[in-house]
Amino acid sequence: MKEFYIDSDGIQLHSKLEIPETGIPCPLAIVIHGLTGHMEERHIVAVCETFRECGIATLRVEMYGHGKSGGRFEDHTIFKWINNGLDVIDYAKKLDFVTDLYLCGHSQGGLLAMFLAGMHRDDIKALIPLSPGIIITDGARNGHILGHRFDPEHVPDRITFGAMALGGNYLRTAQLLHEDDAISAYGGPVLLIHGDADITVPISYSIRAAEKYRNCTFVTIPGDTHCYDRHLELVTETLRQFLDSLSRA
Repeated sequence: MKEFYIDSDGIQLHSKLEIPETGIPCPLAIVIHGLTGHMEERHIVAVCETFRECGIATLRVEMYGHGKSGGRFEDHTIFKWINNGLDVIDYAKKLDFVTDLYLCGHSQGGLLAMFLAGMHRDDIKALIPLSPGIIITDGARNGHILGHRFDPEHVPDRITFGAMALGGNYLRTAQLLHEDDAISAYGGPVLLIHGDADITVPISYSIRAAEKYRNCTFVTIPGDTHCYDRHLELVTETLRQFLDSLSRA
């Protein structure tokens, strides 16, 4: 395991690169956490272990304002995350052992992965959004975020939740991001996983997204939450089956 930082316009992104026991050359999966999350969360670690068991190296990265990466949480926006993600993909493409690139993200990281796959559609072999946070862009446009209501025509400069806060620019930029553009741009294989007891991001968002992708496998995890607290083993087994099907194609 190599632990290091990737520079993204002066912001240092905490990263961990791990190689499967089968060695290199091999494919690489970029795996991204969600809002308020980090790379050591149980579901992120489990997904990375599954990739490596299938012979795919993993690159876990903590985005702007999260984990051990630079930037203040309150100052982060999805625009900044997109810029981070593009720099991470550029880094991954320069690794001489990489044969193919996979992109996986959870929640806000899943939404980010959707945008990045649309932008790098010629580089990403497969996209795996986990409970993608499509509610973020929808909520920003319609005046609701993390249980808070606001006037989308008069965005507040700050919204607090618990001991944390989001800056108004988070909402302003999210209003102008449209995931349908990214969905229509990406024609590669997609595995979209969502728990049907998710109260953070209702499964209806993923159902609609799955219908719009041209080549999507949509899997519901019965009775499970946003972070797969009840049936994480079903998530990893679903991922394993998807990766196996790609290797046989």
